[in-house]
Amino acid sequence: MAHDDPIATQRVDLVLMAEMVERGARVLDVGCGDGTLLSLLAERRGVDGRGIELSREGVNQCVARGLSVVQGDADTDLFAYPDDAFDYVILSQTIQATRRPRVVLEHMLRIGRRAIVSFPNFGHWRVRADLALSGRMPVTDNLPESWYDTPNIHFCTIRDFVALCNELNARTERALALNSSGQPVRFNMPWWVWNLFGEQAVFLLRRG
Repeated sequence: MAHDDPIATQRVDLVLMAEMVERGARVLDVGCGDGTLLSLLAERRGVDGRGIELSREGVNQCVARGLSVVQGDADTDLFAYPDDAFDYVILSQTIQATRRPRVVLEHMLRIGRRAIVSFPNFGHWRVRADLALSGRMPVTDNLPESWYDTPNIHFCTIRDFVALCNELNARTERALALNSSGQPVRFNMPWWVWNLFGEQAVFLLRRG
């Protein structure tokens, strides 16, 4: 991995997700933004990539990159995709901003053979400390917006997400928690350690 790669330095989770995808796979990136991850997947993994993005600006940026992306909403439009249409369905830093996270994850596991989800961990010790000591909603590098501007409407911890996966009988094939330096927390640590020291998490899932 090149250290001067701007994606690698700015969005470690994108690089980790790309490494989880098999070469030549069919991929749907839900909430694909400006297409950074889809471009990375095409370049490094040779995927057949598709995207769905809510904002018109994001769609236009993706199209300008030559990517196949349509405008749509994860909360309302995933039902239209057939079962097993993709090898991987990816949701990057978005599940906490959806209105119905459980339904969105159910559709992801239905549409794809595997699902990859990354999200900020609201159980991180700095978030807890800021809230406890200042009495105000925290603002961090991973949660940069003030409470009145943030798109996040469902605050999720790593333990919360694991519990949801268990409810949906989703099997975790791989999981990573990243600390404040963007480095993985040791894999063999218990969930409560990940929940305390992981600023964000990446999960590779498949139906149970």
